[in-house]
Amino acid sequence: MNNVPPGFTPLFRTSPFLEVVGPFYQRTEKDRLVIGVRIAAHHTNTCGSAHGGLLVTMADIALGYNAAFLGGEKSPGAVPTSLLTTVNLSIDFVGSARLGDWVEARVDVQKVGRRMAFANTYLSVGPERIVRASAVFAVSSQGTLAADPAGARLAASADLESHLAGSNQAGPQ
Repeated sequence: MNNVPPGFTPLFRTSPFLEVVGPFYQRTEKDRLVIGVRIAAHHTNTCGSAHGGLLVTMADIALGYNAAFLGGEKSPGAVPTSLLTTVNLSIDFVGSARLGDWVEARVDVQKVGRRMAFANTYLSVGPERIVRASAVFAVSSQGTLAADPAGARLAASADLESHLAGSNQAGPQ
């Protein structure tokens, strides 16, 4: 059931959450990661289609990994070129994936700046696009990322809170 198309290998960077939700796979095309997943029974909703939460997760990792590792190495142990936190994720479901379908995400990174990053993706089953997604990420300092990943996560969280507080001066605190 979990046959993977040629050229795809297990995703080079994972987390406890992705281990439960996946398995996800990758293939590199022109310095971009194509992310793939074979829809298994644990990925489906009560109607037998891929659960929307799975497709949102796939879009988020495809967008984030492509922006974070832009121009960098994409292999186990690789350090991102940018440390990103998702601040907005917009999803449009225009189709569905069924049990056994192979879903791929191809990403177009518009910009990775000093403070913000922007990217779009389509998730497809064969030639049919089933999801359109775009994301905005906060870019934070990665000075401690390689030496102290937990410290980098804390720094990213503080940077994001500071950025959001600055942009919501008139809003609730």
